[in-house]
Amino acid sequence: MHIAYFSERPYHPLDEELTIAQGIWGIPNRYFDPAVGARLYNEYLDQAVLAEESGYDGIVLNEHHGLVTCMGAVANVEAAILARITKRCRIIMLGNLPTIVGNPLRLAEELAEIDLISGGRLVSGMVRGGGTEQLANNSNPAFNRECFEEAHDFIIKAWTMPGPFRYEGRHFHYRFVNPWALPLQKPHPPIWVPGLVSPETVTWCAERNYPYVALSTYLEPTIDLWDLYCETAARKGYQAGPENFGYLQKVVVAETESEARELAMLELQGGRAAAFAAIRPEFMFPPGYNSKKAAGRMARQFRNPKGGDELFVPRGDFDVGEAKKTINSPAQLKILEDSYRLIVGTPESVVPKIRKILEVLRPGSFIIRHSDGPLDHQTRMRLIRLIGQRLLPALREIGSELGLVSPFDRKPGGQRLSSGGAWQRVARVDALSAL
Repeated sequence: MHIAYFSERPYHPLDEELTIAQGIWGIPNRYFDPAVGARLYNEYLDQAVLAEESGYDGIVLNEHHGLVTCMGAVANVEAAILARITKRCRIIMLGNLPTIVGNPLRLAEELAEIDLISGGRLVSGMVRGGGTEQLANNSNPAFNRECFEEAHDFIIKAWTMPGPFRYEGRHFHYRFVNPWALPLQKPHPPIWVPGLVSPETVTWCAERNYPYVALSTYLEPTIDLWDLYCETAARKGYQAGPENFGYLQKVVVAETESEARELAMLELQGGRAAAFAAIRPEFMFPPGYNSKKAAGRMARQFRNPKGGDELFVPRGDFDVGEAKKTINSPAQLKILEDSYRLIVGTPESVVPKIRKILEVLRPGSFIIRHSDGPLDHQTRMRLIRLIGQRLLPALREIGSELGLVSPFDRKPGGQRLSSGGAWQRVARVDALSAL
């Protein structure tokens, strides 16, 4: 099992009532302090280097625009730096946004340089991007998927087809394609695709043997997507396995249970732990961005599968002070823990909880998302060391015991179907029932 480190590199500090009242996207940039930003960028790079030294197999970077919870607006800059200052870890982009970059040839060249500088350690994740990315980059959300697919196909062609050549597509046009620097990995760097609940994305990944990475989604709808992937893979003639799947899980650990819970409560500030609850729906889901099937699955994704209380989601007019009390409450934390959206405890106490997720989903890649609450640099460094020393060894044993083969140990799409031609599930529904 491949275990990777992830932080969304949030901007701190920011007034909590401001993020609750306005949402975490589109806050005026007059609230950005360049001195604070300069410090944070360097701290996050130091933390990524320590993650490698602490035993992680990969460092994950993502990209957002105009979002206070993610400073990685140009994640390739961070990736290029890490390519030079790290030695062993895979640099995993989850991911670049070819739909909004406007020039996929430039993106192909950037990624090729990163792969070369790193010595062939790049994982080139590609994403459609959320609705906010379309608004932040003046991109028509209705064309998002077809732009994504065309840009992807063009980048693969730029990496693998000898140039120069001419390209005339629907959305992109080039009279001269001849990138000089090509990736070190052949035929091209591995491509992973993250997502929430879009069935179209899962099908698209399975048709290309690309690992699909679920971003901390509820387990029941995630199993449905795993099954859809396996079914699609069977039509393509192969049996999907753990190597075709990844899962991102937020884990907050500390030396003691009480400190871990204090850190988890910080995670709730500003509505961050409620996923997209702090982004207004008109920004996150603009018309034309999601298909009807994806919208239906999204409704399931943000419904508490156990029933009962829900995470606080601002709707219409609401009192900011009262909302703050609701968000920063043990009840909200309990909802997140009960639904396995957030795992809290000491390194030893979280192992059984993570094991349950691994038994159900059986992913070959497991990404630990560290706390994005307002923690100081020293605390973050201490927690990275703690996880490396006391959690990662236990997770590796579980991965070996469960046979969770990573995409670096077995090529995705390399398993033939059984003689009968029937596909086998990767996820274990029986384990979910027991959970």
